[in-house]
Amino acid sequence: MNRPLILVTNDDGYESRGLKHLVKLMLLLGDVVSISPDKPMSAKGHSITTTPTLEAKLLNARPGFREFVCNGTPVDCVKMGYQVLLDATPDLVVSGINHGSNASSNVIYSGTMGAAIEACMDGLNAIGFSLDSYDPEAYLDHLDDYIVSISKKVLAEGLPKNVCLNVNFPAWNGQPFKGLKVCRQAMGRWVEAYTPSVDENGRPCLKMGGRFVFEDGGGDTDFEALNDNYVSLVPTHFDMTARHCIEQMRHFEHLFN
Repeated sequence: MNRPLILVTNDDGYESRGLKHLVKLMLLLGDVVSISPDKPMSAKGHSITTTPTLEAKLLNARPGFREFVCNGTPVDCVKMGYQVLLDATPDLVVSGINHGSNASSNVIYSGTMGAAIEACMDGLNAIGFSLDSYDPEAYLDHLDDYIVSISKKVLAEGLPKNVCLNVNFPAWNGQPFKGLKVCRQAMGRWVEAYTPSVDENGRPCLKMGGRFVFEDGGGDTDFEALNDNYVSLVPTHFDMTARHCIEQMRHFEHLFN
């Protein structure tokens, strides 16, 4: 009778197929409150809204499910969701299903993972789910067993303190996944290319493109797992301290001691 309470959000907006698919799966596991941005918010990272007025509108309500749309960022959605709109602390926060990979350094830019990390910072169990395809009509059914099983395990066992999960799926290639790999985040970066263009009003502007450069060779990374048709799972935390450098940097103390 006491079904888990699950908060669902994303960064692709409330009309995204990925969000709707994730809501459908979470309703198999518990009561769901969905609160998502009113427009696409990809690459918003951990940004929050500080000046405009934030609001959330109720779009849908039935037993076990409520859906809100928010005029803020994915992180705003999480903050507003569990602090204002929910009647109790959620047992799980899930973000996605993102249309596009959030492996490697993409996690820094990702609004999907920004939302999951925000929940993690507040002591909530959180998972970000992403698909390595930018096609808004991408096939999603091959993700179901993995999303449900991972979510059920987190609901049953919880996660280590200050840790959330960054889960990425290969796009459908006609073959079942080889399995799941717990990985580390790959070293890699985007090399941007800006091309002259004009905006919708005919004014000159620049459009950003680019390519991803893989700079790792360890063999145990999320980037390589995806390329080998495995689901990648990276335990992720928000402490950005370079701990391996602390002793090396002690000489800075001597500047003032």
